[in-house]
Amino acid sequence: MEEQEQENKKSGSLGNRVKILVAFIVLVGALGYFSFLAFKGATVYYYTVSEIMLEPATIEGKMVRVSGKLVPDSFSRADDSTVAHFMLTDGDRVMSAVHNGVLPDLFFNEHSEIILEGSHVPQHAFDSQNVIVKCPSKYVAIADEQKDS
Repeated sequence: MEEQEQENKKSGSLGNRVKILVAFIVLVGALGYFSFLAFKGATVYYYTVSEIMLEPATIEGKMVRVSGKLVPDSFSRADDSTVAHFMLTDGDRVMSAVHNGVLPDLFFNEHSEIILEGSHVPQHAFDSQNVIVKCPSKYVAIADEQKDS
């Protein structure tokens, strides 16, 4: 009888270990899957102004990102309005854009790279839903200070 009880305890202990191992594998698999989905959703390619102007049919109406620099003196906003009109360039081409909302302070720095997230329809201004400004390099500012000296 004692031998049978010991075998039952061993098999019960082994069964619990298997259950814990299976639960652990399922948990790790689920976390890995959700991490993959989160990473996939966070990686969004952004186009240059030239690329978005040359390939409008493939991205028309889709949420995309476009990168460029603010064209000097192109920014305008009516008094008491949150709608801003401006132009972006990548050095080769120029694109008009519209953004309704608050813009970051670094948006107006001539060295800042601006990434707009929104939708683009050919022959219309880029409809920006979100503005991301990459901070200008500290080395660009130092180079400009040295030029002025």
